[in-house]
Amino acid sequence: MKRRTLLKTGSLVLSLGLPHLARGATIVTVRVWPAPEYSRVTIESDGALVAKQQFVPSPPRLAVDIAGITLNPALKELVAKVKADDPNIAGIRVGQFAPDVVRLVVDLKHPIKPQVFSLSPVAAYQHRLVFDLYPVQELDPLEALIAERLKDPIVANPPPPTQVNPADPLGELIAQQTQNPAKPAAQGPAPGTFATQTIAGSAGPTRAGGTIDLKNEAKTAPVVASTTERLIIIALDPGHGGEDPGAVGPGGTREKDVVLRLAHRLRDRINATSVKGNAMRAYLTRDADFFVPLHIRVQKARRVQADLFVSIHADAFFTPQPQGASVFALSQGGASSSAARWMAAKENKADLIGGLNVRAKDATVQRALLDMSTTAQINDSLKLGNNLLGEIGRVGKLHKAKVEQAAFAVLKAPDIPSVLVEAAFISNPAEEIKLNSEEYQNTLADALMRGIESYFSKNPPLARNRSV
Repeated sequence: MKRRTLLKTGSLVLSLGLPHLARGATIVTVRVWPAPEYSRVTIESDGALVAKQQFVPSPPRLAVDIAGITLNPALKELVAKVKADDPNIAGIRVGQFAPDVVRLVVDLKHPIKPQVFSLSPVAAYQHRLVFDLYPVQELDPLEALIAERLKDPIVANPPPPTQVNPADPLGELIAQQTQNPAKPAAQGPAPGTFATQTIAGSAGPTRAGGTIDLKNEAKTAPVVASTTERLIIIALDPGHGGEDPGAVGPGGTREKDVVLRLAHRLRDRINATSVKGNAMRAYLTRDADFFVPLHIRVQKARRVQADLFVSIHADAFFTPQPQGASVFALSQGGASSSAARWMAAKENKADLIGGLNVRAKDATVQRALLDMSTTAQINDSLKLGNNLLGEIGRVGKLHKAKVEQAAFAVLKAPDIPSVLVEAAFISNPAEEIKLNSEEYQNTLADALMRGIESYFSKNPPLARNRSV
Protein backbone atom coordinates (compact mmCIF):
# COMPACT_ATOMS: atom_id res chain seq x y z
CA MET A 1 0.00 0.00 0.00
CA LYS A 2 2.83 2.43 0.89
CA ARG A 3 4.61 1.57 -2.34
CA ARG A 4 1.46 2.30 -4.33
CA THR A 5 1.00 5.66 -2.56
CA LEU A 6 4.60 6.62 -3.27
CA LEU A 7 4.19 5.74 -6.93
CA LYS A 8 1.10 7.91 -7.17
CA THR A 9 2.90 10.78 -5.47
CA GLY A 10 5.86 10.36 -7.79
CA SER A 11 3.68 10.54 -10.89
CA LEU A 12 2.09 13.72 -9.51
CA VAL A 13 5.53 15.31 -9.10
CA LEU A 14 6.45 14.39 -12.67
CA SER A 15 3.22 15.77 -14.14
CA LEU A 16 3.41 19.08 -12.30
CA GLY A 17 7.13 19.64 -12.62
CA LEU A 18 9.46 21.16 -10.05
CA PRO A 19 8.88 24.84 -11.05
CA HIS A 20 5.13 24.48 -10.44
CA LEU A 21 5.63 22.85 -7.08
CA ALA A 22 8.11 25.54 -6.01
CA ARG A 23 6.21 28.68 -7.02
CA GLY A 24 2.76 27.78 -8.34
CA ALA A 25 1.35 29.38 -11.50
CA THR A 26 2.26 32.84 -12.77
CA ILE A 27 -0.38 35.19 -14.19
CA VAL A 28 0.43 36.00 -17.82
CA THR A 29 -2.35 38.42 -18.71
CA VAL A 30 -5.94 39.36 -17.85
CA ARG A 31 -8.84 40.36 -20.08
CA VAL A 32 -12.37 41.76 -19.62
CA TRP A 33 -15.06 41.31 -22.30
CA PRO A 34 -18.22 43.37 -21.58
CA ALA A 35 -21.53 42.65 -23.31
CA PRO A 36 -25.22 43.23 -22.47
CA GLU A 37 -25.91 39.49 -22.35
CA TYR A 38 -22.95 38.66 -20.11
CA SER A 39 -19.54 39.96 -19.14
CA ARG A 40 -16.47 37.74 -19.14
CA VAL A 41 -13.28 38.04 -17.08
CA THR A 42 -10.33 35.86 -18.13
CA ILE A 43 -7.14 35.23 -16.18
CA GLU A 44 -4.47 33.51 -18.26
CA SER A 45 -1.58 31.77 -16.52
CA ASP A 46 1.31 29.42 -17.27
CA GLY A 47 -0.17 26.75 -15.00
CA ALA A 48 -3.62 25.62 -13.94
CA LEU A 49 -5.28 27.73 -11.23
CA VAL A 50 -7.44 26.50 -8.37
CA ALA A 51 -10.23 28.86 -7.38
CA LYS A 52 -13.14 28.96 -4.94
CA GLN A 53 -15.95 31.44 -5.49
CA GLN A 54 -18.82 32.83 -3.44
CA PHE A 55 -21.62 35.09 -4.67
CA VAL A 56 -22.83 37.71 -2.19
CA PRO A 57 -26.29 39.05 -3.14
CA SER A 58 -26.37 42.35 -1.23
CA PRO A 59 -24.73 44.38 -2.54
CA PRO A 60 -24.17 41.98 -5.47
CA ARG A 61 -20.56 40.87 -5.78
CA LEU A 62 -18.55 37.78 -6.61
CA ALA A 63 -15.61 36.89 -4.36
CA VAL A 64 -13.02 34.49 -5.76
CA ASP A 65 -10.03 33.08 -3.89
CA ILE A 66 -7.22 31.86 -6.17
CA ALA A 67 -4.77 29.54 -4.44
CA GLY A 68 -1.08 29.11 -5.08
CA ILE A 69 -0.29 32.56 -6.51
CA THR A 70 0.89 35.95 -5.36
CA LEU A 71 -0.34 39.35 -6.49
CA ASN A 72 1.62 40.53 -9.54
CA PRO A 73 1.35 43.54 -11.88
CA ALA A 74 -0.58 41.57 -14.52
CA LEU A 75 -3.32 40.70 -12.04
CA LYS A 76 -3.51 44.28 -10.78
CA GLU A 77 -4.32 45.37 -14.34
CA LEU A 78 -7.84 43.94 -13.92
CA VAL A 79 -8.80 46.99 -11.85
CA ALA A 80 -8.15 49.38 -14.75
CA LYS A 81 -9.63 47.13 -17.45
CA VAL A 82 -13.23 47.58 -16.25
CA LYS A 83 -14.91 50.40 -18.18
CA ALA A 84 -17.64 52.62 -16.79
CA ASP A 85 -20.09 51.47 -19.48
CA ASP A 86 -19.69 47.76 -18.67
CA PRO A 87 -23.33 46.55 -18.45
CA ASN A 88 -22.65 44.17 -15.57
CA ILE A 89 -19.42 44.94 -13.71
CA ALA A 90 -19.11 48.02 -11.48
CA GLY A 91 -15.49 47.39 -10.56
CA ILE A 92 -12.88 44.80 -9.56
CA ARG A 93 -10.72 44.69 -6.43
CA VAL A 94 -7.72 42.41 -5.92
CA GLY A 95 -5.50 41.79 -2.91
CA GLN A 96 -3.24 39.25 -1.21
CA PHE A 97 -5.69 37.54 1.11
CA ALA A 98 -3.17 35.01 2.48
CA PRO A 99 0.51 34.24 1.75
CA ASP A 100 -0.45 31.99 -1.17
CA VAL A 101 -4.03 33.13 -1.85
CA VAL A 102 -5.16 36.13 -3.92
CA ARG A 103 -8.72 37.35 -3.37
CA LEU A 104 -10.53 38.90 -6.30
CA VAL A 105 -13.84 40.72 -5.71
CA VAL A 106 -16.04 41.62 -8.68
CA ASP A 107 -18.52 44.35 -7.72
CA LEU A 108 -21.67 44.02 -9.84
CA LYS A 109 -24.32 46.43 -11.07
CA HIS A 110 -27.14 43.92 -10.54
CA PRO A 111 -27.68 40.29 -9.49
CA ILE A 112 -25.93 37.77 -11.72
CA LYS A 113 -25.65 34.03 -12.29
CA PRO A 114 -21.89 33.37 -12.24
CA GLN A 115 -20.15 30.56 -14.10
CA VAL A 116 -16.52 30.00 -13.07
CA PHE A 117 -14.55 27.39 -14.99
CA SER A 118 -11.07 26.50 -16.23
CA LEU A 119 -9.85 25.95 -19.80
CA SER A 120 -6.85 23.88 -20.83
CA PRO A 121 -4.24 25.34 -23.22
CA VAL A 122 -5.42 25.63 -26.84
CA ALA A 123 -4.19 27.54 -29.89
CA ALA A 124 -2.26 30.60 -28.66
CA TYR A 125 -3.70 30.43 -25.15
CA GLN A 126 -2.19 28.91 -22.02
CA HIS A 127 -4.31 27.93 -19.00
CA ARG A 128 -7.37 30.16 -18.53
CA LEU A 129 -9.59 30.79 -15.52
CA VAL A 130 -12.89 32.24 -16.76
CA PHE A 131 -15.69 34.11 -15.00
CA ASP A 132 -18.88 34.41 -17.07
CA LEU A 133 -21.31 36.81 -15.38
CA TYR A 134 -24.89 36.42 -16.67
CA PRO A 135 -27.60 38.87 -15.53
CA VAL A 136 -30.43 37.22 -13.62
CA GLN A 137 -32.91 39.34 -15.60
CA GLU A 138 -32.38 38.28 -19.21
CA LEU A 139 -33.12 40.56 -22.15
CA ASP A 140 -35.91 39.63 -24.57
CA PRO A 141 -34.36 40.22 -28.01
CA LEU A 142 -37.63 39.83 -29.96
CA GLU A 143 -39.35 42.38 -27.74
CA ALA A 144 -36.46 44.77 -28.33
CA LEU A 145 -36.73 44.38 -32.12
CA ILE A 146 -40.48 45.06 -32.08
CA ALA A 147 -40.01 48.08 -29.80
CA GLU A 148 -37.39 49.42 -32.18
CA ARG A 149 -39.76 49.03 -35.13
CA LEU A 150 -42.59 50.76 -33.28
CA LYS A 151 -40.40 53.85 -32.90
CA ASP A 152 -40.50 54.30 -36.67
CA PRO A 153 -43.21 56.66 -37.99
CA ILE A 154 -46.18 54.69 -39.33
CA VAL A 155 -48.48 57.47 -40.60
CA ALA A 156 -46.57 60.11 -42.56
CA ASN A 157 -49.31 62.80 -42.43
CA PRO A 158 -51.85 62.05 -39.69
CA PRO A 159 -55.16 63.97 -39.97
CA PRO A 160 -55.53 67.01 -37.69
CA PRO A 161 -57.64 66.53 -34.56
CA THR A 162 -61.36 67.22 -35.01
CA GLN A 163 -62.40 70.68 -33.80
CA VAL A 164 -65.42 70.65 -31.48
CA ASN A 165 -67.39 73.32 -29.67
CA PRO A 166 -67.25 72.63 -25.92
CA ALA A 167 -70.47 74.64 -25.45
CA ASP A 168 -72.31 72.10 -27.57
CA PRO A 169 -73.46 69.16 -25.35
CA LEU A 170 -72.73 66.67 -28.07
CA GLY A 171 -69.39 68.37 -28.76
CA GLU A 172 -68.59 68.11 -25.06
CA LEU A 173 -69.29 64.36 -25.11
CA ILE A 174 -67.07 63.96 -28.16
CA ALA A 175 -64.31 65.97 -26.48
CA GLN A 176 -64.53 63.76 -23.37
CA GLN A 177 -64.34 60.63 -25.50
CA THR A 178 -61.32 61.99 -27.37
CA GLN A 179 -59.54 62.77 -24.12
CA ASN A 180 -60.48 59.46 -22.46
CA PRO A 181 -60.89 56.84 -25.18
CA ALA A 182 -62.33 53.49 -24.20
CA LYS A 183 -59.66 50.85 -23.82
CA PRO A 184 -59.95 48.01 -26.33
CA ALA A 185 -60.02 44.41 -25.22
CA ALA A 186 -56.59 43.05 -24.41
CA GLN A 187 -55.69 41.16 -27.53
CA GLY A 188 -52.19 41.79 -28.83
CA PRO A 189 -50.72 40.79 -32.15
CA ALA A 190 -48.86 37.56 -32.66
CA PRO A 191 -45.13 37.49 -31.85
CA GLY A 192 -43.17 39.26 -34.56
CA THR A 193 -46.22 41.19 -35.79
CA PHE A 194 -47.86 44.41 -34.69
CA ALA A 195 -51.05 46.24 -35.63
CA THR A 196 -51.37 49.72 -37.14
CA GLN A 197 -54.58 51.72 -37.52
CA THR A 198 -55.61 54.51 -39.88
CA ILE A 199 -58.77 56.45 -38.97
CA ALA A 200 -60.84 57.94 -41.79
CA GLY A 201 -64.17 59.79 -41.98
CA SER A 202 -65.98 62.03 -39.50
CA ALA A 203 -65.17 62.05 -35.80
CA GLY A 204 -68.73 61.25 -34.79
CA PRO A 205 -72.48 61.48 -35.58
CA THR A 206 -73.84 64.67 -37.16
CA ARG A 207 -76.57 66.85 -35.70
CA ALA A 208 -79.65 68.28 -37.47
CA GLY A 209 -81.72 70.98 -35.73
CA GLY A 210 -80.37 70.12 -32.29
CA THR A 211 -81.09 66.39 -32.57
CA ILE A 212 -78.88 63.48 -33.50
CA ASP A 213 -79.40 62.24 -37.05
CA LEU A 214 -79.31 58.47 -36.58
CA LYS A 215 -79.32 57.77 -40.33
CA ASN A 216 -76.29 59.93 -40.93
CA GLU A 217 -74.65 58.53 -37.78
CA ALA A 218 -74.49 55.09 -39.34
CA LYS A 219 -73.03 56.51 -42.55
CA THR A 220 -70.47 58.85 -41.00
CA ALA A 221 -69.20 56.77 -38.09
CA PRO A 222 -65.41 56.46 -37.98
CA VAL A 223 -64.01 53.90 -40.35
CA VAL A 224 -61.05 52.04 -38.88
CA ALA A 225 -58.78 50.24 -41.32
CA SER A 226 -56.62 47.82 -39.36
CA THR A 227 -53.57 46.14 -40.80
CA THR A 228 -51.06 43.79 -39.27
CA GLU A 229 -47.43 44.18 -40.28
CA ARG A 230 -45.26 41.09 -40.53
CA LEU A 231 -41.79 41.92 -39.23
CA ILE A 232 -39.15 40.06 -41.28
CA ILE A 233 -36.16 39.27 -39.08
CA ILE A 234 -32.70 38.46 -40.43
CA ALA A 235 -30.21 37.06 -37.92
CA LEU A 236 -26.69 38.21 -38.77
CA ASP A 237 -23.92 36.23 -37.12
CA PRO A 238 -20.48 37.89 -37.16
CA GLY A 239 -18.09 34.98 -36.67
CA HIS A 240 -15.74 34.51 -33.72
CA GLY A 241 -15.31 37.40 -31.23
CA GLY A 242 -13.89 37.99 -27.78
CA GLU A 243 -11.40 35.31 -26.82
CA ASP A 244 -11.62 33.89 -30.34
CA PRO A 245 -10.00 36.23 -32.90
CA GLY A 246 -10.67 33.91 -35.83
CA ALA A 247 -8.12 33.91 -38.65
CA VAL A 248 -5.43 36.58 -38.65
CA GLY A 249 -4.15 38.03 -41.94
CA PRO A 250 -0.49 38.58 -42.81
CA GLY A 251 -0.92 42.26 -41.97
CA GLY A 252 -2.40 41.51 -38.55
CA THR A 253 -6.07 41.96 -39.47
CA ARG A 254 -8.33 39.88 -37.22
CA GLU A 255 -11.28 38.09 -38.75
CA LYS A 256 -13.55 38.93 -35.81
CA ASP A 257 -13.08 42.68 -36.45
CA VAL A 258 -13.70 42.85 -40.21
CA VAL A 259 -16.77 40.59 -40.14
CA LEU A 260 -18.34 42.66 -37.37
CA ARG A 261 -17.89 45.82 -39.45
CA LEU A 262 -19.43 44.07 -42.45
CA ALA A 263 -22.37 42.88 -40.33
CA HIS A 264 -22.99 46.45 -39.15
CA ARG A 265 -23.11 47.69 -42.76
CA LEU A 266 -25.50 44.92 -43.77
CA ARG A 267 -27.66 45.61 -40.71
CA ASP A 268 -28.09 49.24 -41.78
CA ARG A 269 -29.26 48.12 -45.22
CA ILE A 270 -31.67 45.53 -43.84
CA ASN A 271 -33.23 47.99 -41.38
CA ALA A 272 -33.89 50.44 -44.24
CA THR A 273 -35.60 47.81 -46.42
CA SER A 274 -39.13 46.40 -46.63
CA VAL A 275 -40.57 43.51 -48.61
CA LYS A 276 -44.09 44.02 -49.96
CA GLY A 277 -44.88 46.46 -47.17
CA ASN A 278 -43.35 44.33 -44.43
CA ALA A 279 -40.46 45.97 -42.61
CA MET A 280 -37.18 44.10 -42.17
CA ARG A 281 -35.04 44.12 -39.06
CA ALA A 282 -31.56 42.71 -38.52
CA TYR A 283 -30.63 40.98 -35.28
CA LEU A 284 -26.92 40.49 -34.52
CA THR A 285 -25.84 37.49 -32.49
CA ARG A 286 -23.02 39.71 -31.26
CA ASP A 287 -22.94 43.47 -31.63
CA ALA A 288 -19.48 43.99 -30.11
CA ASP A 289 -16.24 42.14 -29.39
CA PHE A 290 -17.32 39.23 -27.19
CA PHE A 291 -17.48 35.46 -27.56
CA VAL A 292 -20.71 33.59 -28.29
CA PRO A 293 -20.72 29.74 -28.32
CA LEU A 294 -21.86 28.17 -31.58
CA HIS A 295 -25.05 26.60 -30.25
CA ILE A 296 -25.98 29.84 -28.48
CA ARG A 297 -25.73 31.72 -31.80
CA VAL A 298 -28.33 29.37 -33.25
CA GLN A 299 -30.45 29.53 -30.10
CA LYS A 300 -30.46 33.33 -30.22
CA ALA A 301 -31.70 33.30 -33.82
CA ARG A 302 -34.54 30.98 -32.85
CA ARG A 303 -35.49 33.16 -29.87
CA VAL A 304 -36.22 36.09 -32.20
CA GLN A 305 -37.97 33.75 -34.68
CA ALA A 306 -35.55 34.75 -37.42
CA ASP A 307 -36.62 34.18 -41.01
CA LEU A 308 -33.01 33.78 -42.18
CA PHE A 309 -29.63 33.18 -40.54
CA VAL A 310 -26.48 34.53 -42.22
CA SER A 311 -23.13 33.78 -40.57
CA ILE A 312 -20.33 36.05 -41.83
CA HIS A 313 -16.67 34.96 -41.90
CA ALA A 314 -13.37 35.59 -43.67
CA ASP A 315 -11.64 32.51 -45.06
CA ALA A 316 -8.03 31.48 -44.43
CA PHE A 317 -5.60 28.87 -45.72
CA PHE A 318 -2.01 27.79 -45.09
CA THR A 319 -0.76 29.52 -48.23
CA PRO A 320 -1.52 33.07 -49.48
CA GLN A 321 -2.68 32.08 -52.98
CA PRO A 322 -6.37 31.11 -52.46
CA GLN A 323 -8.84 33.93 -53.04
CA GLY A 324 -12.52 34.65 -53.56
CA ALA A 325 -15.79 34.39 -51.64
CA SER A 326 -17.72 31.23 -50.80
CA VAL A 327 -21.15 30.35 -49.45
CA PHE A 328 -21.87 27.22 -47.40
CA ALA A 329 -25.04 25.43 -46.29
CA LEU A 330 -25.58 22.51 -43.95
CA SER A 331 -25.21 18.91 -45.06
CA GLN A 332 -27.10 16.02 -43.50
CA GLY A 333 -24.68 13.55 -45.01
CA GLY A 334 -21.08 13.99 -46.05
CA ALA A 335 -19.45 17.23 -47.11
CA SER A 336 -19.70 18.29 -50.75
CA SER A 337 -15.90 18.48 -50.98
CA SER A 338 -12.81 17.87 -48.88
CA ALA A 339 -12.31 21.64 -48.69
CA ALA A 340 -15.83 22.10 -47.28
CA ARG A 341 -15.17 19.34 -44.73
CA TRP A 342 -11.92 21.01 -43.69
CA MET A 343 -13.62 24.39 -43.44
CA ALA A 344 -16.43 23.04 -41.23
CA ALA A 345 -13.95 21.32 -38.92
CA LYS A 346 -11.99 24.57 -38.60
CA GLU A 347 -15.04 26.72 -37.86
CA ASN A 348 -16.45 24.16 -35.42
CA LYS A 349 -13.34 24.56 -33.25
CA ALA A 350 -14.44 28.08 -32.30
CA ASP A 351 -15.90 26.86 -29.01
CA LEU A 352 -12.54 25.40 -27.95
CA ILE A 353 -10.71 28.66 -28.65
CA GLY A 354 -13.42 31.03 -27.45
CA GLY A 355 -13.89 29.05 -24.26
CA LEU A 356 -17.11 27.13 -23.66
CA ASN A 357 -18.16 26.00 -20.20
CA VAL A 358 -18.73 22.33 -20.99
CA ARG A 359 -20.15 21.81 -17.51
CA ALA A 360 -23.06 24.18 -18.14
CA LYS A 361 -26.31 22.30 -17.49
CA ASP A 362 -28.06 22.98 -20.78
CA ALA A 363 -25.13 23.04 -23.22
CA THR A 364 -25.35 19.36 -24.17
CA VAL A 365 -29.15 19.41 -24.37
CA GLN A 366 -29.17 22.49 -26.60
CA ARG A 367 -26.62 20.99 -28.96
CA ALA A 368 -28.65 17.77 -29.20
CA LEU A 369 -31.81 19.72 -30.07
CA LEU A 370 -30.01 21.52 -32.87
CA ASP A 371 -29.04 18.24 -34.52
CA MET A 372 -32.62 17.86 -35.78
CA SER A 373 -31.86 19.45 -39.14
CA THR A 374 -34.53 18.99 -41.79
CA THR A 375 -34.45 18.46 -45.53
CA ALA A 376 -36.73 21.50 -46.00
CA GLN A 377 -34.35 23.73 -44.06
CA ILE A 378 -31.40 22.59 -46.15
CA ASN A 379 -33.30 23.08 -49.41
CA ASP A 380 -34.26 26.63 -48.42
CA SER A 381 -30.69 27.28 -47.30
CA LEU A 382 -29.41 26.23 -50.73
CA LYS A 383 -31.89 28.62 -52.39
CA LEU A 384 -30.70 31.47 -50.18
CA GLY A 385 -27.07 30.54 -50.78
CA ASN A 386 -27.52 30.53 -54.56
CA ASN A 387 -29.10 33.98 -54.47
CA LEU A 388 -26.25 35.35 -52.35
CA LEU A 389 -23.59 33.66 -54.46
CA GLY A 390 -25.08 35.07 -57.67
CA GLU A 391 -24.97 38.63 -56.34
CA ILE A 392 -21.48 38.30 -54.84
CA GLY A 393 -20.21 36.95 -58.16
CA ARG A 394 -21.37 40.13 -59.91
CA VAL A 395 -19.08 42.34 -57.81
CA GLY A 396 -16.11 40.12 -56.96
CA LYS A 397 -14.28 36.86 -57.43
CA LEU A 398 -15.81 33.58 -56.26
CA HIS A 399 -13.71 30.81 -54.77
CA LYS A 400 -16.41 28.27 -55.59
CA ALA A 401 -19.15 28.80 -58.18
CA LYS A 402 -21.72 26.73 -56.27
CA VAL A 403 -22.96 26.51 -52.69
CA GLU A 404 -20.80 24.07 -50.72
CA GLN A 405 -22.21 21.86 -47.96
CA ALA A 406 -20.73 20.45 -44.74
CA ALA A 407 -21.63 19.86 -41.08
CA PHE A 408 -21.27 23.42 -39.77
CA ALA A 409 -22.49 23.53 -36.16
CA VAL A 410 -23.66 27.14 -36.51
CA LEU A 411 -26.04 26.24 -39.38
CA LYS A 412 -28.07 23.67 -37.44
CA ALA A 413 -31.27 25.60 -36.73
CA PRO A 414 -33.91 23.05 -37.82
CA ASP A 415 -36.45 25.73 -38.81
CA ILE A 416 -34.40 28.64 -40.19
CA PRO A 417 -32.74 28.74 -43.63
CA SER A 418 -29.07 29.21 -42.70
CA VAL A 419 -25.90 29.94 -44.66
CA LEU A 420 -22.29 30.77 -43.89
CA VAL A 421 -20.62 33.40 -46.08
CA GLU A 422 -16.83 33.50 -46.38
CA ALA A 423 -16.38 37.07 -47.62
CA ALA A 424 -12.80 36.67 -48.86
CA PHE A 425 -9.49 35.02 -47.94
CA ILE A 426 -7.99 37.05 -45.13
CA SER A 427 -4.82 34.97 -45.56
CA ASN A 428 -4.38 36.47 -49.06
CA PRO A 429 -2.53 39.83 -48.71
CA ALA A 430 -4.53 41.51 -51.50
CA GLU A 431 -7.86 40.31 -50.12
CA GLU A 432 -6.87 41.31 -46.58
CA ILE A 433 -6.51 44.86 -47.90
CA LYS A 434 -9.91 44.60 -49.59
CA LEU A 435 -11.55 43.40 -46.38
CA ASN A 436 -10.27 46.51 -44.62
CA SER A 437 -11.49 48.74 -47.44
CA GLU A 438 -14.67 50.73 -46.83
CA GLU A 439 -15.44 50.59 -50.55
CA TYR A 440 -15.25 46.79 -50.71
CA GLN A 441 -17.24 46.36 -47.50
CA ASN A 442 -20.01 48.58 -48.89
CA THR A 443 -19.98 46.75 -52.22
CA LEU A 444 -20.21 43.37 -50.51
CA ALA A 445 -22.94 44.54 -48.12
CA ASP A 446 -24.96 45.77 -51.12
CA ALA A 447 -24.54 42.40 -52.86
CA LEU A 448 -25.65 40.48 -49.76
CA MET A 449 -28.68 42.77 -49.42
CA ARG A 450 -29.67 42.15 -53.04
CA GLY A 451 -29.30 38.41 -52.50
CA ILE A 452 -31.60 38.51 -49.46
CA GLU A 453 -34.20 40.56 -51.34
CA SER A 454 -33.98 38.19 -54.30
CA TYR A 455 -34.61 35.21 -52.01
CA PHE A 456 -37.74 36.79 -50.50
CA SER A 457 -39.07 37.79 -53.93
CA LYS A 458 -39.32 34.08 -54.75
CA ASN A 459 -39.92 32.77 -51.21
CA PRO A 460 -42.23 35.15 -49.31
CA PRO A 461 -42.09 34.80 -45.52
CA LEU A 462 -44.68 32.53 -43.96
CA ALA A 463 -46.91 33.28 -41.00
CA ARG A 464 -45.16 32.86 -37.68
CA ASN A 465 -46.12 29.58 -36.08
CA ARG A 466 -42.89 28.52 -34.39
CA SER A 467 -42.43 28.34 -30.66
CA VAL A 468 -39.07 29.46 -29.30
